[in-house]
Amino acid sequence: MSNFINNIFGSLKESWESVTSINFVQNLKDIFGQPLGIIAVAAVLIILVVLVKARKIRFSANLLAQIGLMVALSTVLDLFKIYKMPQGGSITLGSMVPIILMSLWYGAEIGMLTGLVCGILSLLIGPYVVHPVQLLLDYPLAYLAIGAAGFFKWNKYFGAVAGISLRFICHVVSGVVFFYSYAAEAGYSSSLWYSIVYNGTFLGVDAIICILILAALPVQKLLRSAQKTA
Repeated sequence: MSNFINNIFGSLKESWESVTSINFVQNLKDIFGQPLGIIAVAAVLIILVVLVKARKIRFSANLLAQIGLMVALSTVLDLFKIYKMPQGGSITLGSMVPIILMSLWYGAEIGMLTGLVCGILSLLIGPYVVHPVQLLLDYPLAYLAIGAAGFFKWNKYFGAVAGISLRFICHVVSGVVFFYSYAAEAGYSSSLWYSIVYNGTFLGVDAIICILILAALPVQKLLRSAQKTA
């Protein structure tokens, strides 16, 4: 038990060291270092514009402030990792909870928008890019998918599982298409099975952490408070 706790503290310490060494300029160079990277970022911006325009989201000052606060909270929680996987992905301190809360409070559209912005920030802070389509699947689309929790506002747990499951699907598809070469090295004959196990390892634990946090939070009381200020 003590070794487990020490490993967690060691991971958090390593995360802090990584935060202090973030090089945004180099990260941008990595993303925009090839024409296809520019196309991928352009696709993200198009998704963002379509999401806002198609749903005709009306932004009040309070709503923008709450989105900004939840994006910041999610980003901070995502920075401090309990465990980091070798080919991307990590167990965090419940970084998906703020996105899920925005989805439960204001619906899937706002939740997806919040998730999309979180995905873009996650990409800028720590990009792991092997292909533009993989970039879309593992960052903006994966985080956007969490916002689907808002379609199930009647049950916070069902909503959380639905949103996280859709994120899981994005990562699995990315793994099958772009990380299949790691399957044989890990002893798997199927790239699909490898991707399911790999992504399920970190995302399953992260999902449990998020559900435990949601269980402890007075979501309905927070919802009433948020609605009064929106």
